[in-house]
Amino acid sequence: MANTNDGHKASILIVEDSPPQALKLKVALENSGCQVYWTETGQGGLDIAQQEQFDLIILDIELPDINGFEVCKQLKANPKLADIPVVMLTTHDHAEDVLNGLEVGAVDYIPKDAFAEAVLLETIKQMKVG
Repeated sequence: MANTNDGHKASILIVEDSPPQALKLKVALENSGCQVYWTETGQGGLDIAQQEQFDLIILDIELPDINGFEVCKQLKANPKLADIPVVMLTTHDHAEDVLNGLEVGAVDYIPKDAFAEAVLLETIKQMKVG
């Protein structure tokens, strides 16, 4: 899933404030052949996105500093980062949250539930990230 014909590993940034959730996701993505970075804060996500090149950003909404909607908005406003697909993975599953996430530039919005990891991995496969 994560390797292209030239052997490039998909590089994914996870912005998630829950270490257990982030670690579980990181392991699943690494087992799928991805190179994974993780940060616990929105500002950390913005900073790392400036320093590294990512094929995908997985973004939570509830973060300790800047919420995920604002992080996504700032990523999309930056010409250097605007083309990186953002998938929101969050407990916020109300219709207005989904619409808000898509309006600020997320390509997909996945509610955190028992199927979230499987849905995310399938989404990444469908997107041909990497």
